[in-house]
Amino acid sequence: MFDSLTFIIGKVLVLSNLNIFKFITQKEEARTNNCQTLSLQRGDLLEVPRTLFIHFGIYLGDNKVAHLMPDILPVFTSDKCQIKKVVTNKRLLWGVISKNATIRVDTVEDFAYGSNILVNDMDNTMKRSPLPNEEVARRAEKLIGVIPYSLLWNNCEHFVTYCRYSSPISLQTDKFCEGLKSIVRDQRSVLLATLLGMMSIACLGLAPSTTLPSILVPFALWMAG
Repeated sequence: MFDSLTFIIGKVLVLSNLNIFKFITQKEEARTNNCQTLSLQRGDLLEVPRTLFIHFGIYLGDNKVAHLMPDILPVFTSDKCQIKKVVTNKRLLWGVISKNATIRVDTVEDFAYGSNILVNDMDNTMKRSPLPNEEVARRAEKLIGVIPYSLLWNNCEHFVTYCRYSSPISLQTDKFCEGLKSIVRDQRSVLLATLLGMMSIACLGLAPSTTLPSILVPFALWMAG
């Protein structure tokens, strides 16, 4: 039981790429200096580390970045002044849950949010050659506005890879799915699901709401493994 719990927790931490040091707030001066030292060209692909993921955007020139952000606010208002404000964590979270997003334009400083910026780093890992920078920027500009959002199938990485490589893919999503697949295939997951099912029956009693999941979940994991 302990080994199974350790295995699951370890996998979750690997999948999320958790980095506790990203919680440390950086000074505004450091943010500005970091962005000022960059030499950016229109159409560059920018990426910045967040707490649990990497965020991507396309540089449009004049210190502006187009990037896809989950956002619930456009569902309730068309006031551009309100929508243009920096997306709060609450707006972002509800955007993820409701599957709503916008491709918006912010300053480089607001996009970076205190993190170091990598420029065109994905060119080293993608099999496709990047499009001309001007074409990349024009593609990004055409997509600005409200769009549907999916954490796995239509996120900020899909947006930038479509613009720069003409192929909307997400390497982060691929890594997550591979990690999830390894968990499903590990037989310890079946054992853990079975034990949790037995515990739920013991605590909540024998009922369809406890018995069916206790049977179906381990069976599904067993068949998928």
